[in-house]
Amino acid sequence: MFSLASIATMSICIFLFGLFFCVVENFQYMIKEVEGNVSVTVFFDETVSQDEAAMKEIGEKIGGREEVAEVKFVSAEETWESYKYIYFAEAPELAEGFANDNPLAKQAHYEIYLKEVEDQNSLVEYLESMEGIRRVNKSVEVADILTSFNLLVGYVSIAIIILLLCVSVFLISNTVTIGIAVRKEEIAIMKLIGATNSFVKAPFVVEGLLIGVIGGAIPLGLLYFLYTKIVNYMGGQFDNLAGLVQFLPVDEMFRILLPVGLALGVGIGFFGSFLTIRKHLRV
Repeated sequence: MFSLASIATMSICIFLFGLFFCVVENFQYMIKEVEGNVSVTVFFDETVSQDEAAMKEIGEKIGGREEVAEVKFVSAEETWESYKYIYFAEAPELAEGFANDNPLAKQAHYEIYLKEVEDQNSLVEYLESMEGIRRVNKSVEVADILTSFNLLVGYVSIAIIILLLCVSVFLISNTVTIGIAVRKEEIAIMKLIGATNSFVKAPFVVEGLLIGVIGGAIPLGLLYFLYTKIVNYMGGQFDNLAGLVQFLPVDEMFRILLPVGLALGVGIGFFGSFLTIRKHLRV
């Protein structure tokens, strides 16, 4: 009965851990998607904007930076086309007057995408020190918000994981302690006929391991089923939100969660029983 109670408690703890893990991973995945759209824009000096070789050289220097994920060149013609699409969408005939005279002829630029949004400040400092660049546009508020949110999620995740681990170890320790008390007479008889300490301790360690394996497998199977159903349901019912809300694929999620969950269960079961025996069992 105590073992079944431990398995149930362990399952609940690992289920809560897995649920929280799924939520955090999806939040971070969505944040990464947002970060991927945050860019720093670099505009050239007038002399450089007419020199393709100079612009290419600047692009190669920027692309060589460690914090840069992608550098995209946008020509003056592409800039004008984007501008027309946004500002002359309702009156395209007005843009025809500029057919042979591009008003943005000197607005060729690079759009720079970062690997980590928190590296934006260091990159901007480097760009502003480069020759041939007249202006650097950056998203300070967005970068600060995303960086702060990442830190908050990280701290909360660590706190909750530590709390769940402590609760699980405590529960397993109590179960093993009760098991030791119930079987005290059998243990004394085993010692009298020559059983070694390791021989006496082994069944309790094995029991802790089995509780960990079973207590980890049950919630992970349930989480896999629920997560698959939720992702499929959200993808089918909310197609219009597909560009805003993107869930981490099931296989990618459980490639991390499955070994972590099982290792967590086995580890809690082993250390909970092993440490408890060392502390309470006198053999």
